[in-house]
Amino acid sequence: MAEFDKGPPQRFANVFAQCPDYGALKTHFWYDWGPVFYRGRLDGSARVLCVASDPGATERIAGRTLVGDAGQRVQGFLAKLGLSRSYLCLNAFSYALIPSQSSDGDDVLTDPAQVTWRNRLFRMARGKNLQAIVAFGVQAQKAVDLWPGKDDTPVFKVPHPSSRDEAVLLAKWKSAVTSLRGIVTPDDDGPSGLPNYGSAFRESDYAAVPRRDLPFGAPAFLGDDSRGRASSPPQRTSVSRPQPDDRHTLIWTAPASP
Repeated sequence: MAEFDKGPPQRFANVFAQCPDYGALKTHFWYDWGPVFYRGRLDGSARVLCVASDPGATERIAGRTLVGDAGQRVQGFLAKLGLSRSYLCLNAFSYALIPSQSSDGDDVLTDPAQVTWRNRLFRMARGKNLQAIVAFGVQAQKAVDLWPGKDDTPVFKVPHPSSRDEAVLLAKWKSAVTSLRGIVTPDDDGPSGLPNYGSAFRESDYAAVPRRDLPFGAPAFLGDDSRGRASSPPQRTSVSRPQPDDRHTLIWTAPASP
């Protein structure tokens, strides 16, 4: 049976639609592309809640978060826990943050209206099956710190999947996987026996985004850049922004068939 994401349940859609405007701070974001909110299960079955920073260009195309290279690294992280479906991915920011302006855009995280809205969303996402929260990167960790409703749910703070310090990323992700394997119940159909991280990030540490996480009709290469990473020079994404960036254009390139 073909699997695909039918979109958020109405109660989540209502909350997404109530995301407060970024106001004067929106100039620090690719605001006109609109927000992207989630990927994964919104039905209370998630055992791991992943919180990342913001949706990038690939995420805008997919309409789901953590789909590009960073998302495929996170999917590999989840696979090492034996998870194939029982997870939910959210963001600290609903809009894509312009990296060079991150210090100014960070003020959105502590805006009272944003904190209230985000914590309401996190509270709805915290189903009875949730066993752990993983915060990827500084901004995600700040958002989780500002959420008192997490209560005693174990929180793991690890580097963002796009961190340039690969040695630190691998060491902390490896430690988190070791601990989470003692907490998180694997899915019955999830991967088993996958090795933990080594001294370098390998292609086998990635995993393709499952089709069940993407809207119907998404092309097969969306969420799976393995062919691009194997090319020379490596192409880590099918979606890019032009240089110079005009804030209003994305370039989406379909890889050639093998």
